[in-house]
Order: sequence, then structure tokens, then C-alpha cells
Amino acid sequence: MAHTASNTLPLGTEIIDFELPDAITANLHSLVDVQGELGTVVMFLCNHCPYVKHVVDEIVRVANDYRVLGFGFVAISSNDVEQYPEDHPDLMWQFARKHNFTFPYLYDRTQEVARNYKAECTPDFYLFDGEQKLVYHGQLDSSRPGNGHSLNGRELREALDALLGSRPIPGPQKPSVGCTIKWKYAPKE
Repeated sequence: MAHTASNTLPLGTEIIDFELPDAITANLHSLVDVQGELGTVVMFLCNHCPYVKHVVDEIVRVANDYRVLGFGFVAISSNDVEQYPEDHPDLMWQFARKHNFTFPYLYDRTQEVARNYKAECTPDFYLFDGEQKLVYHGQLDSSRPGNGHSLNGRELREALDALLGSRPIPGPQKPSVGCTIKWKYAPKE
């Protein structure tokens, strides 16, 4: 199984707005609909990636644990569904329901949002603070399919806890690793 590491988006980058359809409800969602008072986690996911399948239930646990504390969560799928029909919005809602998503699962048909965030892989995690500045961009934890590491959301949870406690985010921030985003055409440099 090939893997790709996430790109670096500079810490302090302002959150980038979007307006995308939710695969579960078909409603359009923008940033204001999903952001939390204390911070917002933007995740790039997809249905077919073995890395996402490996961590998806822990993602839901993290979202459920921290949404009630004032954090917003949103998942975005940006894959080309012509190449990967299993990532089609018609199947996204099934994936979301199967895993009990309690956050919107949005479809980025044009891939513009993924490009704006410099997303490179699935899963990919971005944590913005209450002032909408990027404070964490990295992995959920060190668990990967078959590597035997504990699936616990440790790195993302530590970043969320630091924000909650007004402490610095622990470092170093390790990039997420997963399947490459399936681009319709080569990304612009």
C-alpha cells in the first residue's frame, strides 16, 4: 500500500472559507456553519482509502468527545469520482451513516478547497483556533494499517487539549500519512 505525507501549511495561516454540499443532507455548508467557538478541525477524508478506514471510528470518537467542549468538525472529500467511483457523494452518505458521523461530510467536486488547503493525502487534519488561525496540521496518531501502534487519536487530542487549556500546542507536529488525493489534473504549484 503506497502512502503519501501531508504538505506543510504554515502555522498561523487563516482558515479558508468554503461552501460545499453535504453528502448526508445535500445542504450547502460554509465555514460559519461548522466552526466551533474554541476551534475547528478540518479533515480531508474519502471512502476508499485504507488509511481512512483504519482511523475513521477514532475520528468519530474524537469529534464526539470535543464537539461538546466547543470545537467544530468537518470532513471533506476531494477525490476525482471518475477515477474512484467509490468516493462518489452517493456513497459518501452511506459511509458517513455506517460510521455514525456527527459532523458534515462535504464533497469538493472542483477540488478547489483541497488545493486552497494544500491537502495532499487522506486522512489529513487541520486544527484552527478560535481566532481561525492554524495551530496544528498533522496526524491523528501514529497508528497505520498493520503497524501495531495504538489507535487513540493522541496527537490530535493533545492539540485540542492544549487549545482547551490555553497552552502551546505540543511539538513536533508530524505530518499525516495516507493515500494521495486523486486529482482530476496535476495541482498548480
